[in-house]
Amino acid sequence: MTVQTSPPLAPIPPHYTTLEVAKLLGMAVRSIQLMVDRGELQAWKTAGGHRRISRASVDTWLRERAADDAQTASALEIVSQAPASSSPQATQGHRQRILLIEDSVHFQNLVRLLIEHQFPQMELHVANDGISGLMLYGQLQPDVLIVDILLPGIDGATLITALRSRPEFAKSALIVITSLSTEERAPYAFALNDVKVIYKPQLVNELPLALSAVAKHKES
Repeated sequence: MTVQTSPPLAPIPPHYTTLEVAKLLGMAVRSIQLMVDRGELQAWKTAGGHRRISRASVDTWLRERAADDAQTASALEIVSQAPASSSPQATQGHRQRILLIEDSVHFQNLVRLLIEHQFPQMELHVANDGISGLMLYGQLQPDVLIVDILLPGIDGATLITALRSRPEFAKSALIVITSLSTEERAPYAFALNDVKVIYKPQLVNELPLALSAVAKHKES
């Protein structure tokens, strides 16, 4: 009796094409290209000029996204349990302006959720990139500027440096949010001295405290 054996399985390649990652993550190809440009995914190009994206970096991104989803769930729980703000500013009708410059829809929604429930006296405006953020800043002259470090167009550190040359910038409280570790922030240290920096995994706990401090300072 002859025993037939199955051919050995082909090894799983350690990389994806851009199109494969786009389908896997449910995003547009251009979005994946921007993620590579921002360093969120690791990639290289073949001799023929085709981009290949590290499977390990995609797995890491998916794990971090799961952590982001857990963070959102935590925020929802905090919001559902915390009483709405009843600060004097809310009752007097004064609405401080916050400008958030952030390209991640997840963190845009997370910040909006926190502000709408805990700081109804504050008015949130959002820009998706550094260039539109600069333009919107000039229009709004916000009380608070919340800016990510890694942004398409102009990175957050360059944006901050540009705004510091404007006299009106002294009237805005500045908060930086980032997914970069302390070591990874080193190239941007020139813009972050004496700036409140919030590591994104701690956003739910630290941003309300930072905004409360800003509100108290504005009242005094």
